[in-house]
Amino acid sequence: MSKFIQALLSGLFFTFILDFFIILGVKLNYIELYNVHVYYNVLFADHQNIYLFLLFTLIIGYLVMYTSTKTALIGVGAMFVLSFSTLLPPVGKAVGEMMLMKKNVILTTHKFSYHGDIYYNGRKSVTFYDYTLKKVIILNKNKIQGQL
Repeated sequence: MSKFIQALLSGLFFTFILDFFIILGVKLNYIELYNVHVYYNVLFADHQNIYLFLLFTLIIGYLVMYTSTKTALIGVGAMFVLSFSTLLPPVGKAVGEMMLMKKNVILTTHKFSYHGDIYYNGRKSVTFYDYTLKKVIILNKNKIQGQL
């Protein structure tokens, strides 16, 4: 197997592990905090950025195959530490808010208008905190008028 293919496969493997722990930290410290009903697999699949994934695959593959062992350990180790940091509650919550939350949004259905924060915009529903009601509500995406 050529060195380039080995670099690509090892980069893909390590990037997948890093991505797994980032999404796991978001699930544990953001999704469960706001009691959003979504499976890990759906969360993982719906929030992938293919361009970032490919970029990190190439970077990590290059580090692992074409640099010295010490450089590779430092680079990949630093990425693992950053990835695992989402398992800490404040970091996981902050990353989840950056990825998923939209603040101060107005959603309109055919009968009502809601003003608040979108906690999670899922495939079929939106988990929404309404400022007026002061509680979390789940809205069907088919009934929301306009774009999210």
